[in-house]
Amino acid sequence: MVRWAAFSCLLVPVVLVVYGTSVGGAATAALGLAAVTAACRVLLRQSERTAARARAAESAPPRGRRARFAPGANRGGRHGTGSAPRD
Repeated sequence: MVRWAAFSCLLVPVVLVVYGTSVGGAATAALGLAAVTAACRVLLRQSERTAARARAAESAPPRGRRARFAPGANRGGRHGTGSAPRD
């Protein structure tokens, strides 16, 4: 993808000059294309990082002191749940 962006940043000014645009105008167009390409590249990388973090968070086990126990699970404490008879 980056190769195509670099190719277009070089090709567009050449085509503009061939078709009669001034060299300054073609250079301005090249700088504009380079700026847009750089911004898109930054946004794409940021999006990929965010997606990778989201995937890692989904697959990672829960964190915290009591996170490994499901809600309502019997953790084997000293006292029962109240349904067992006591002496």
